[in-house]
Amino acid sequence: MSISNITVFMPSILTLIGIPGLQSVQSWIGVPFCIMYLIAVIGNSLLLIIIKLERSLHEPMYIFLGMLGITDIALGTSVVPKMLGIFWFHVPEIYFDTCLLQMGLIHTLQGIESGILLAMALDRYVAICYPLRHAAIFTHQLLTQIGAAVTLRAAILVAPSLALIKCRFQFYHTTVIYHSYCEHMAIVKLAAENVEVNKIYGLFVAFTIAGFDLTLITLSYIQIFITVFHLPQKEARLKAFNTCIAHICVFLQFYLLAFFSFFTHRFGSHIPSYIHILFSSVYLLLPPFLNPLVYGAKTKQIRIHVVKTFCS
Repeated sequence: MSISNITVFMPSILTLIGIPGLQSVQSWIGVPFCIMYLIAVIGNSLLLIIIKLERSLHEPMYIFLGMLGITDIALGTSVVPKMLGIFWFHVPEIYFDTCLLQMGLIHTLQGIESGILLAMALDRYVAICYPLRHAAIFTHQLLTQIGAAVTLRAAILVAPSLALIKCRFQFYHTTVIYHSYCEHMAIVKLAAENVEVNKIYGLFVAFTIAGFDLTLITLSYIQIFITVFHLPQKEARLKAFNTCIAHICVFLQFYLLAFFSFFTHRFGSHIPSYIHILFSSVYLLLPPFLNPLVYGAKTKQIRIHVVKTFCS
């Protein structure tokens, strides 16, 4: 119900524009996005199957990789089908509550992915710095507890951001979201009321999850590098580095894209919106797309089992 010419009262349906300024070529942009999504689903599914079937891969590093694969499939699936619906089938409408659900899923899954990357860094830290204690520390019970903890942490921190939008805002300037998916700040900017609480809480969640995880990952790798450089044999140093290369590549691309997307959305008013939204979309699709390729190429055990699976 319209209250005035410029506000809408509690809209039930929102409209996702897609990529503002590039609507005429969105159908072409959807092609690489679709290919990336399919490769992400197939690649991560293949990794999950191999890790489940091969008992030699039932180790913490590969179990965490399996968790990462599940998260990546869920993240891509929460975004791409609706995005392609906008790009290819011109179906931009989305129910308000469905939009909030998509927003909650995206940010929760991003938080889970960050937590898993931290767990993988700690696993490498213990494996390299305290190899004799690794099996005793990283038990299957601890892995289950870590999986539950990173999931609950993300869900508990993201849930209030949904409630703050649903319960605080009644009037909106517009029902049009200039984005290709439902993102927290994109929805908050629609409100015709004070949004400072929502902005502050969004920053709090981002720095609580990403800031905490990135700090511990960095400290873990500093200790890993110190330990590795003190190894007497060159072969031992190379072997230790090789076990970390894939994880370093994955966490660097995840956090670099995350921080670029986060800060440009809040402080990059001089950056054209289509560049920001393209990067935001790529940020969600690139990690699920690259993770199975990076780990498949850089992890010898997985590479061997992939070849064995296709040859058989």
